[in-house]
Amino acid sequence: MFDHPSFDDHEGVHTFFDAATGLRCVIAVHSTALGPAAGGCRMWNYVTGDAMLTDVLRLSQGMSYKNAMAAIPLGGGKAVIWGDPKAGKSEDLFRAFGRAVQSLNGSYYTAEDVGVSVSDMATVRQETRFVAGLSEGDAASGDPSPVTARGVYLGIREVARRLFGTADLNGRTIAVQGVGSVGGYACDHLAAAGARLIITDIDAEALAAVAKRTGAKIVAPNDIYDVDADIFSPNALGAVVNEKTLARLKVKGIAGGANNQLIVKEMGEFLRRKGILYAPDYVINGGGIINVAAEISGNYSREWVDATLARLIDTLGSVLDEALQSNQPTNYVADRIARSRIAAARPGRLR
Repeated sequence: MFDHPSFDDHEGVHTFFDAATGLRCVIAVHSTALGPAAGGCRMWNYVTGDAMLTDVLRLSQGMSYKNAMAAIPLGGGKAVIWGDPKAGKSEDLFRAFGRAVQSLNGSYYTAEDVGVSVSDMATVRQETRFVAGLSEGDAASGDPSPVTARGVYLGIREVARRLFGTADLNGRTIAVQGVGSVGGYACDHLAAAGARLIITDIDAEALAAVAKRTGAKIVAPNDIYDVDADIFSPNALGAVVNEKTLARLKVKGIAGGANNQLIVKEMGEFLRRKGILYAPDYVINGGGIINVAAEISGNYSREWVDATLARLIDTLGSVLDEALQSNQPTNYVADRIARSRIAAARPGRLR
């Protein structure tokens, strides 16, 4: 564990197994310097346990950085459940997961993520109060995906502003990978702004629905890397920018809602050398956790969410500007800022 390449000084990595329900779960708490760790629960049918561990560690660290960049009083954590989200769900499974969350005594708040729904979180809530993204309750805000998607759309505008001298997306071609809850909503914003969309997903039904309402062109999943577009927007799973896809990309910018888009952080430097402006994923996709933070506070305010999201997009713009002015990779700039904010909070934090 401690020499795992993605360990990065995690405060805690907790494994849970429940024979009665089949729950196989890892909850990783990267940092609580800024507040209780918060991050969604992903359910995925991992190939190996090592793949599961690598995913949760990288996602947890990303949440620490995401929450720091959003300037919200939350640390970073993540949960993953090893299983098939289409065939492996049950009420008992999610209640067992809720008990696992409860056992951490508030050091980690969970919410929905890939493969997990708002209704699943309602089941988790029966066993623990440390859950957000609910549709019922005094401060319930429901699915945070629309807020994430709005942030992605606004972030794409910021990338366009620096690439083309204007944030106007009318006539711009955007290649969108993944049209689920975040990508689909982002496509709606982009289409309303006059962008031409080229989309892909493994879900044919979701593709057809988005194409029907936006006029998007559909391509096969592997072909999305070869399209001629102004900006590539990854909104599915991570590691999509790698040594194989980098050579194929014909875009000037990358801006999307997927977590851990770069297979390794050094890929940011390769993007810079190729002249591709990259919006660091954990900055551009912070809208959802802002929404969750408002819910966790117990006093949900849409006005606060909107204002905090606007400040986050300003922060993204500052990251892009500093990177361009100093010839640094954008993710290196964002990493430095996030680490400094976490480090500054640590000495005076009450434990």
